[in-house]
Amino acid sequence: MNILFIGDIVGKSGRRAVAEALPRLLGSHKIDVIVANAENAAGGFGLTPRIRDELMSARIDLLTSGNHIWDKKDILELLDKEDGLLRPANYPDDVPGHGSAILHTKTGKRVGVINLSGRIFMENIDCPFQVALREVEKIRKITPIIIVDFHAEATSEKEALGWFLDGRVSAVFGTHTHVQTADATILPKGTAYITDVGMSGAFDSVIGFKKEIAIERFLTQVPIKFELAKKNIHLQGAIVSIDDETGESREIQRIDVAV
Repeated sequence: MNILFIGDIVGKSGRRAVAEALPRLLGSHKIDVIVANAENAAGGFGLTPRIRDELMSARIDLLTSGNHIWDKKDILELLDKEDGLLRPANYPDDVPGHGSAILHTKTGKRVGVINLSGRIFMENIDCPFQVALREVEKIRKITPIIIVDFHAEATSEKEALGWFLDGRVSAVFGTHTHVQTADATILPKGTAYITDVGMSGAFDSVIGFKKEIAIERFLTQVPIKFELAKKNIHLQGAIVSIDDETGESREIQRIDVAV
């Protein structure tokens, strides 16, 4: 089984990257399941029901998120109703939404997806390591194929979770920092790992936003409103090949497609 994970979709440029690059990837690669992080898809902050529908119509099977999923309030009701949209599992149980899901493929195979948030330089929520164990135990009763979106800031925290889950899940994909890392690998017990799969959006930018504004904010420390960049659009992510029976990963390939 081949799973494509698309890195953080940032604003209109990120959605354009999906619309234009994804059909090309589907034409050149055998892909069974597509998962994408969409927490920045609406204006760079959050997600709306309309944009959720737009992305799902582009052939994406499931959307993950992170700390910005709460930014657009009209998505909250949908979080409770929609199995194809996740928020991090380590938020408190009584907040809207679900932190994991089971996807059913056309071949009859099932894929578990877990969404987690880091805690270093982010919200002080439940321990992602302990919550990961809980979710993995639940999903492994159904399928050995499990992928994790770890939406975290610190490289150390991401690497630690990768080693912690090695042999327990099929893949750990890091998201949130919007810069694709060069460390895609298969860990010793069969888990595919990459610290950050990157960003889908405008690369003539600072993590998707106009570089001039980002520089001005750093120079002055004045909270000038961010604006999305529009030039040099790419789709980034990773494709992982997984053994259907064991859930072990055989190969991971970084993806970077210009549109």
